[in-house]
Amino acid sequence: MIELIATAESIEQAEALLAVGVDTLYIGEEMFGLRLPTSFSREEQKFITEKAHGAGKKVTVALNGIMHPEKMKKIPEYLAFLQEIKVDQVTIGDPGVVFVLQRDKIEIPYIYDGETLVTSSRQINFWAKRGAIGAVLAREVPFEEMIAMKDNLMVPAEILVYGATCIHQSKRPLLQNYYNFTKNDESASKERGLFISEPKKEETHYSIYEDSHGTHIFADNDVNLISELDKLHEHNYTKWKLDGIYAPGENFVKVAKLFVESKEKLESGVWSSDQAQKVMEEVETLHPEHRGLDIGFFDLDPDEIK
Repeated sequence: MIELIATAESIEQAEALLAVGVDTLYIGEEMFGLRLPTSFSREEQKFITEKAHGAGKKVTVALNGIMHPEKMKKIPEYLAFLQEIKVDQVTIGDPGVVFVLQRDKIEIPYIYDGETLVTSSRQINFWAKRGAIGAVLAREVPFEEMIAMKDNLMVPAEILVYGATCIHQSKRPLLQNYYNFTKNDESASKERGLFISEPKKEETHYSIYEDSHGTHIFADNDVNLISELDKLHEHNYTKWKLDGIYAPGENFVKVAKLFVESKEKLESGVWSSDQAQKVMEEVETLHPEHRGLDIGFFDLDPDEIK
């Protein structure tokens, strides 16, 4: 069965995503989770989890940041809270969090999310042998390599099928350092919509912002794999992520609904290239105008990736 996972930016959007058929909501709070559309309070996380379970759906909570000492001290209490509200699973990137999860006997399944580190079946299976029930595959892995590793995987691998791709993260506050150097009192938050461009390529648009995890820089174009869903399905990659960090509001819900409908047609055996083309055009009309769309690294020759 295909599982559609979607981020949520508000309680209202979470409820709308459940209503259109999303299988799993991906939420959390900024202290522990990387690049979330919003940071939910504890009460909101509890409410969303109850709503999802009432609809027969699941909730994944992000704990995929690298936890420096000041954050690691807060991990045991947060894990205990998540166990209390009965979240279905968490994503973890820091081995220290895995240690605390197992040391404290927290009975929440975890998915390994080591960002760009997760590029091989060996890496995924290493964590599967240490309790992981799945892994988030690095966005830079092309499909040819996915095919090569699929029969070796001990647990499922999640694939980004729609949304923004982070290409660089630094714990350093790069923007704030720049503002300090230029003596500008500016905000480096996501809400400002800041981006950087390559020299002599003014049309490039690498979104950038800062939070407590440091500086985040995103690919020039966002991902849309509608035209490749049949290939993913054929090769048993059935955990599909929709990321709305730069695709807000009602339009993200409409995009999610298109993916739900596409999933249902694939599972029913009635999906076609003509339908894929039609849905791809619909997604493009719903995507933010200032952000491009492509298929990312999907069809690249692995030998070309340095």
